[in-house]
Amino acid sequence: MDPIVTDANAPVSAAGGADIIKDSDQTQFMADVIEASRDVPVIVDFWATWCGPCKTLGPIIEKVVQNAGGAVRLVKIDVDKAPDISAQLQIQSIPTVYAFKDGQPVDGFQGALPESQVQAWVDALIQKHGGVVDAGPSPIDAALDTADAALAENDIANAGGLYAEILNQDADNKRALAGLIRAYLKAGQTEKARAIVDQASPESQAADDVAGAIAALELAEAGSAMAGEIDSLRAKMEADPADNQARFDFAVAAFATNDAEAAIDALVEIIRRKRDWNEDAARTELLKVFEALGPTDPQTVAGRRKLSSVLFA
Repeated sequence: MDPIVTDANAPVSAAGGADIIKDSDQTQFMADVIEASRDVPVIVDFWATWCGPCKTLGPIIEKVVQNAGGAVRLVKIDVDKAPDISAQLQIQSIPTVYAFKDGQPVDGFQGALPESQVQAWVDALIQKHGGVVDAGPSPIDAALDTADAALAENDIANAGGLYAEILNQDADNKRALAGLIRAYLKAGQTEKARAIVDQASPESQAADDVAGAIAALELAEAGSAMAGEIDSLRAKMEADPADNQARFDFAVAAFATNDAEAAIDALVEIIRRKRDWNEDAARTELLKVFEALGPTDPQTVAGRRKLSSVLFA
């Protein structure tokens, strides 16, 4: 899977087809703002290419609007291309943000506010002026669902591209981060997966989705050296069923070659034969496999049943 460069400023569409974020000008102001605000609140960001604070506020307000799931829309207007509208609304400094509902301005602010204040302002706007937050999945959630489905079907390129695009728009999205790590793992590019992990914040690494992907990466890294020896490890294990080290090494190699079921069975067998072997190494490894697969994965569910049958026999 080659690295995918995406456009973080590409408009995101709502389920109904309307752009949640779009650029406009004074010729389209009536349609994009006045008429559109009869359906949902429309936030208008007045900015300019030469405005430093505008470059700070722009990505923040776009992220907040995207995460609102279609409850509000954002229209961006370059004041240099819309002098008449700027004059009518008496815009004297930028960035200036107005919110419209039913064709009328209902709220606004000036300056580059921090994300927490922008979020609070948008939340209050939705609560007061009737945006419908739960009308359906947000565009980002819908894209994540599509990416997850593609990854499950081994369409690695499309899945990776979607995860990368989501991260371009929301760098802290834990689900997309975990998905991109797993996409690189499926593509056999453990070095790129490791680079993504190393760049992630400690908070992101600790999130459940990301922690599971990191566990999968660590298992893949541990097994990479043994993956090419899986046939000889299987033969060694079968030749001496009491050789728990050979069985453990086979399990590590099996998981690295995407045979999770064989890895689980081998580890459970070690626990059945000698529960505390090598300071409980088999059980520790097995729990890491479960974390890597995820708690709802059918192989995890089946593996936990097998483990329980051994532990409580």
